[in-house]
Amino acid sequence: MRAHLSTAAALLATLAAGSARGEGAADAKGGNVVVAAPSPDSGASPDWGLRRRHTIAEIELGFIALPNAPISNSEKGGSLPLGTTIGHGDATASLGMHLLYRGGTDWAIGAGALFCPNPTSDTTVVNGITRTHSRDYLWMGGEARYIPLHLRTIEAWVGIAVGGVVVADRFTTLTTAVPTDLGTSQVTVRSEGLALGLQAGGDWEITEHLLLGLALRFDNWILPANIEQQCTPIGDCPSLSGPVTEIEFGIRLGYRIPL
Repeated sequence: MRAHLSTAAALLATLAAGSARGEGAADAKGGNVVVAAPSPDSGASPDWGLRRRHTIAEIELGFIALPNAPISNSEKGGSLPLGTTIGHGDATASLGMHLLYRGGTDWAIGAGALFCPNPTSDTTVVNGITRTHSRDYLWMGGEARYIPLHLRTIEAWVGIAVGGVVVADRFTTLTTAVPTDLGTSQVTVRSEGLALGLQAGGDWEITEHLLLGLALRFDNWILPANIEQQCTPIGDCPSLSGPVTEIEFGIRLGYRIPL
């Protein structure tokens, strides 16, 4: 009988030890079971691909518009594909490239460049001489993004952009042949300035490596006000000066490299 009681006591002790290991130790005062705290990582944000660290190279196709700066009094609204015009200023198609580093869940920094391959032009005839005037734009600078909206494959961001801008006014004489030893029929007048802007956009993760995005940016170009010093001897001067408002819209295709 004593042997049976000893066996039963040993079995109960084994079951009690297993229960203590599975449910936690008893509180010394009230005898309540204390359950181990969950791991700090149990409530972490989802590990979606867009939220991980990566670098991304983007190609941008879009347009820029200067709503208050026409190429001339007779050419307003710019020249976009399919004959589209924007406002009463200048507008033209643009190409750009951006290289970004996503170093955290909610931020990214990088740099980029943008130019206009087919600028708006205007042709005039003065004293029997036909001349064409066009205006090119080149922007280069850095940018920073804050990403407040996260979904599994879609994100939205806001940011700033700071850089430099070069405006090139190109004047070409069409009806007068100029001997090569006297120069060329084309004259370019450049002006450089500072560009400060706010931007917003979004990205859609098509595949693990491909992203499709939209971006909208409002820039303020600060160009030299004293343009007389940049005029040529024949009177060709920069057509923009002082503060100029610029709007940029683009569709971006990006290639992402996870880190």
